[in-house]
Amino acid sequence: MTQKGGCPAKACPLVIYGGSMEKTFRLLFLLFALLAASCSRQDVTFVSLLDEMVDYDEAARWPQVPFTSHLESSHDRRSVSPDSAGWFANSDGFGIIRVDTVDGRRENVLFDQDGPGVITRFWLTTMDKRGTMRFYFDHSNEAQWEIPAYDLMRCGLPVDKALLQEHPNYTPDAKGGNTLFLPIPYADGCKVTFELPDSVAPSPKYYNINYRKYPKGTSVETFSKELAMKYRERIAEVDSLLLARPVCGDGELLERVRTLQPGDSLAVRFPEGAKAVRLLEIEACMDSACYEQAMRGLVLKMVFDGVETVSVPLSDFSGAGMGARPVDSWYLSADGRGKVASRWVMPYQETALLKLLNLSAEVVNVAIKARVGEWTWDERSLYFHASWKQENGIRVEEQNRDDVDYVEWNFATLEGRGVYRGDVLTLFNHTPAWYGEGDEKIWVDGDRFPSHFGTGTEDYYNCSWAPVVPFDTPFGGAPRADAETATGYNTFFRTRNLDQMPFSEQLRFDIEMMSWISGTVDYATTVFWYGSPDARAIGCSPVEAALYVLPPQPEDPADYKISPAAVEFEALALAGKSPNLFVDVQGMQAFSGGKWSGGKQLLCTHGQPGDYLLYDFCGLEDRPYRLVLHATKAPDYGILHFYVDGQAVPVVFDGCSAPHYDVANSGPVVLGVFRPSEGKLLLRVELAGKNAAAHGAGNVFGLDCLVLE
Repeated sequence: MTQKGGCPAKACPLVIYGGSMEKTFRLLFLLFALLAASCSRQDVTFVSLLDEMVDYDEAARWPQVPFTSHLESSHDRRSVSPDSAGWFANSDGFGIIRVDTVDGRRENVLFDQDGPGVITRFWLTTMDKRGTMRFYFDHSNEAQWEIPAYDLMRCGLPVDKALLQEHPNYTPDAKGGNTLFLPIPYADGCKVTFELPDSVAPSPKYYNINYRKYPKGTSVETFSKELAMKYRERIAEVDSLLLARPVCGDGELLERVRTLQPGDSLAVRFPEGAKAVRLLEIEACMDSACYEQAMRGLVLKMVFDGVETVSVPLSDFSGAGMGARPVDSWYLSADGRGKVASRWVMPYQETALLKLLNLSAEVVNVAIKARVGEWTWDERSLYFHASWKQENGIRVEEQNRDDVDYVEWNFATLEGRGVYRGDVLTLFNHTPAWYGEGDEKIWVDGDRFPSHFGTGTEDYYNCSWAPVVPFDTPFGGAPRADAETATGYNTFFRTRNLDQMPFSEQLRFDIEMMSWISGTVDYATTVFWYGSPDARAIGCSPVEAALYVLPPQPEDPADYKISPAAVEFEALALAGKSPNLFVDVQGMQAFSGGKWSGGKQLLCTHGQPGDYLLYDFCGLEDRPYRLVLHATKAPDYGILHFYVDGQAVPVVFDGCSAPHYDVANSGPVVLGVFRPSEGKLLLRVELAGKNAAAHGAGNVFGLDCLVLE
């Protein structure tokens, strides 16, 4: 090639201004790397969710990546709309989306969502854990994660007791459940199924799956077991933080001390400017004999930028409710003796005021400490709210009745723009049995069906199989449960670190008033939430409602004993049993056909003729004993035979309650007189068959107690 004019062509040099070719290549490489990183950057990652879970400041802001919050549950699918006949249907253990056939397997679909999202809470419980749970991510035809049981304790993830919690009554091989709080994100959909082996009879499988839905186009990192293993150290750090909680030492410390006479108040003005209350401690000292009533009579009020957003009794603000018992959680702590600590971040733009009113009849010495730090107010910042209401004599009706008009009680209604962060339910139950069978129904903005439709009070509060016992977790618990039967005082508490509920116009939280025995309850609710300046709670109670006189705790029906010598079957350790026989403790207060010793029975299900229970009574005196059995008669109960020390007893007990078909205590069934051998008696209870008049399979029986006379 020649140039014009015939001169030979020369190679044109690449001219680099301001540096060498090597330097330019480095700059280009860096530019391309930054461009690739920006294109691949994800809006929501597994680690960003873990960080959010333990970020107190982020709780006080509108979500940075917008989402809507939902619940998929096993609620009774007959509940279609408020005007339908099945709106209060209560067979909540069998609700599923559909049944899929996958490689010849029949899999019950529990959860199926399209698009980007994240499971933020997975609660479940059952009596029979056999089967396989599978997770399918991003429309894959193959399950990427399997759990070999209906039991999240066997999930195989590197989680500890904060992020994976056993319910108080959990047993690995029988009844009980658990809750997983580890976030499970997905980029383009998630399906959760459960396969029940053909050899296993169906039994109730309860579940609540809270999840977020992100707008289409949101980039989300999909979960895997490998991802969890990769970040196992961060998971351990978050788990430890949730249990230990960081100490807030930043900001200005304000302290006030005063003796409040009845009717007095103490006001604390916080520093002006854009600030946030990051730690609030209130310690109240009074005559211990008046402690519970006085803590209810201390009312906390807070005003931010001229708007009152907090008005609640101190006992309820603490998370403990009536009685002000101990609390130990991520956001709130209380020692049960008058000291309350709040770690809710409370931002404001210009001014903030705290006022503590003493409406009680007692003299109270009060010490207040507040740590106030800097805050950058922006368009995502929200004001802290604690809204409270009390209503007495609310009617609850026995579940599963066709002749009853059930009602819903409004737990809370919030209007404006905000984020629901938690609540306290504290109550006095005037019935002798469990009150919380009703499902919660939460309507957000333009819902045509509740975006949150639950399966019962104890399920909502992260436990299962009512009644419950007191327990604490980072996300709440049950600070008070005075009676085994749930009569009298009960308090539940729940906060939401990742399963919060944003709303743009309105959030309405209703709960079905359904129980084991009809009667009345006195309910008080405290709702913790953040809102825009014009957001408000509807239907709050005036402060005077805090003067509600706390009634005495009634006698617990579980304290009743048929005889001082009665041994409760539900409390006895089994020496052996048939593997297919399921045993459970059942409260019997809902049945009027006689009293059961201890208010409970041992319920035995899934039996076949020949299935048995074996009991070994040790440490007996060398003398004859008269054995008297108390059992239960019901429409579907079977026939029992008995053996003592291997010898058949000439007594047959027919558990069928025909022709009345009621549920009743059998009264005394005398098995005979027996002398222990080396201080022991061995009792075998065997299912022999069924009465032809019995309903169902007759494979169920119930044992109350054994009296050794």
